[in-house]
Amino acid sequence: MPLPDLPATQTAIIEMTNAFRAEQRLGGLQRNATLALAAQRYAEYLASTGRFAHDADGRSPADRISAAGYKHCSVAENLALNQKSTGFETRELARSAVEGWKGSPPHRRAMLDPGVTEIGIGIAKAPDTDPKYISVQLFGRPLSMRYSFRIENAAQDAIAYSFSNKEHTLPPRAIVTIASCQPGEILFPAARPVSTFAARQGGVYRALRDSAGVLRIEVNLAGAVEGVAPKTR
Repeated sequence: MPLPDLPATQTAIIEMTNAFRAEQRLGGLQRNATLALAAQRYAEYLASTGRFAHDADGRSPADRISAAGYKHCSVAENLALNQKSTGFETRELARSAVEGWKGSPPHRRAMLDPGVTEIGIGIAKAPDTDPKYISVQLFGRPLSMRYSFRIENAAQDAIAYSFSNKEHTLPPRAIVTIASCQPGEILFPAARPVSTFAARQGGVYRALRDSAGVLRIEVNLAGAVEGVAPKTR
């Protein structure tokens, strides 16, 4: 009966996950040792207790990665239970877990989250008559990637804007500083042309009206970590 090489299975799951993200035009994830440690500990806990839930130990995924020492902006977790009487080859076990996640909407969303940048995999063999394995897949975006930017309304009237598809109104002569863990876009629907900007650390996005009363957006990326050209639509 074949038995998988579990470290090689972990590597294969990361490879398959990154291949899936590449198919969707998303960046690959880097293996993080702290996330891997938290994932392995939880896989072993689930395997030894027979429990199977994201809160089986009374904690959330965020609690567990924090306890392991990972300072996070965001976190997501996928669990898989794979069992077969004839056992698994290494890549077969990896494929069974990944394909199961891809076929489940919430697990698929976690795999395709554009904001996460790191991954950790844990796998443990559960005691059973037939070979049974618990896989834990953790995704994280480190706290160091948290960023902030500023929107200034230099106009005499309120302006509307949205960030990450959430709509807001900024009063005249008001300034707001926004902090986020997730990448996002700022949209000014009343500007001409309608303008969308990728939010950047340290960026300043200033709304004002020209002599004709048309709302324009000035962007100052002098202090930004990374600057991008505005997109108009």
